[in-house]
Amino acid sequence: MTDYDSPGLPFQAKEPMTGPTTTKAAPDSGAGRAADVAISARGLRKRYGSTVAVRGVDLTIRKGECVGLLGPNGAGKTTTIEVLEGLTVPDAGEVRILGMSWAQDARRIRPRLGIQLQETRLTGKQRVEEVVRLFRSFYPSGPTVDELIRRIQLQDKRRAYVRDLSGGQKQRLSVVCALAGSPDILFLDEPTTGLDPQSRRALWEVCETFKREGGTILLTTHFMDEAERLADRIAIMDHGEILVEGTPAELVDRLAGDHTIEVECTVALDPGVVGRLPSVQRVVLTGERHFITVNETHRAVPALMELIHRKGGRLTWLGTHRASLDDVFLSLTGRQLRDD
Repeated sequence: MTDYDSPGLPFQAKEPMTGPTTTKAAPDSGAGRAADVAISARGLRKRYGSTVAVRGVDLTIRKGECVGLLGPNGAGKTTTIEVLEGLTVPDAGEVRILGMSWAQDARRIRPRLGIQLQETRLTGKQRVEEVVRLFRSFYPSGPTVDELIRRIQLQDKRRAYVRDLSGGQKQRLSVVCALAGSPDILFLDEPTTGLDPQSRRALWEVCETFKREGGTILLTTHFMDEAERLADRIAIMDHGEILVEGTPAELVDRLAGDHTIEVECTVALDPGVVGRLPSVQRVVLTGERHFITVNETHRAVPALMELIHRKGGRLTWLGTHRASLDDVFLSLTGRQLRDD
């Protein structure tokens, strides 16, 4: 993988990107008031031997907000979330959950969190109703068992054994277990990986209902459409750091160039030469395909075709699309979200 841009910035934006702690909120959002903050992390660091998993992460999530944390495998997402959930102690930095700290207020924090793991192993010999009733019994208050089962649309499966559920039904069951105590904050770790489209939409509806009722969500996902659908803001992470964050529209708007050209050809192209073609803002090479961010497709494509012709090559693939979150992610990490 080779990564170039023109005129040579690691991520060239139309205007400076806002960092994790300086993202501008709407005037009435109350982003600066502690009472409005659900999750606050400052200077988080975590090392495992010689590997630095998290290096100086700052993140603020407001109450009632859904934030999508995106990054390739090994970016530090899981470690960051485990620190926020109180499962891992950081080497440095501060975490506050609903204004409280894990060191002093763990007993008060835990009942207010709902955690859905990427893979939840439920007892296959229990029935759906029994699982929900068990998790509901862990909390002093919350929805009734009937309400929880109805929320995940498993009424017709309430007497079914967990072992007989489909993958999508098991995922919905794991999410509703996280909702059993009416949490204020919901952590979702790739909740729809491996699910069919219908099951994905069902889980999206559960998340959207939770947020409409005032809940806060921190979501990791390998699906960009899921992040765009659910997240109010997106933070892109790699090598233990949050590279940039903002609303989906802000991130796309600040990517230099309005369109992306994808091209493959029979000759090698120098990304530096391509970067100097008319209207080209950035070039990323992954394998044999070039991803070229441009302002004006009608100027860039003819110049690109002429360059390939001069080198004695021919085009084997050409596609264009409006700049998207996928392009932002590729520009920052050099990889596509689902490469791994």
